[in-house]
Amino acid sequence: MTPGKRYADMLKRFDRARFYSPIEALDLVVSLASAKFDETIEMAVRLGVDPRRADQIVRGSLALPAGTGRTKRVAVFAAGDAAAEAREAGADVVGADDLVARIEKEGFLEFDVAIATPDMMAQVGRLGRVLGPRGLMPNPKTGTVTTDVGRAVTEFRGGRVEYRTDRVGNVHVPIGKASFSRDQLTANFRSVVDELLRVKPAAAKGRYIRSITLSPSQGPGVHVDPLRARVTDEELAASA
Repeated sequence: MTPGKRYADMLKRFDRARFYSPIEALDLVVSLASAKFDETIEMAVRLGVDPRRADQIVRGSLALPAGTGRTKRVAVFAAGDAAAEAREAGADVVGADDLVARIEKEGFLEFDVAIATPDMMAQVGRLGRVLGPRGLMPNPKTGTVTTDVGRAVTEFRGGRVEYRTDRVGNVHVPIGKASFSRDQLTANFRSVVDELLRVKPAAAKGRYIRSITLSPSQGPGVHVDPLRARVTDEELAASA
């Protein structure tokens, strides 16, 4: 498919074969975000893992220091005091058996994140075929099965993101909006890199971070040098 004129013009503004430093790439990606809305800056990381092996699946969640720029709709499966805590924290939908039934019978899916207390997972498990394919199934590894529902609601509404390797070993994470400052985007970028290094599977061999690409919602990808992925404080100060 031939790219549109706007997209083709963006491709002329940088060297597609070059590997940029993280700060250079972030500045460039922001400059490419010319849509009529505040575009999301996406980060894609290719990891040196075999996601077909259970011991090499990279999965979890992290709270981005500058947030994502978007408030997520949160549904909570809880009862009693936990349900009250979730409502107080700002959950959009809270319920127990009634919420499970609403999803089963009415197909209700107007939420971006689902959180559950451990005692609700027996009922929530019935929704696996509905929530699983949409990435909405609560899971302890991503912090969405927890007894501390108040904190989980606050974090996921504000800036906690989930990540997981896809079938070829890529991890996709939104790291903010084009309207964010350089410092905010850099802080989020650093947080993602640090998190992925922290959860590196012991079974992973060879180079772990193989490639990093940054892109705006409606723009091309810019390659980041994976050998320079860890932004130092000195680099950030020098770029100010």
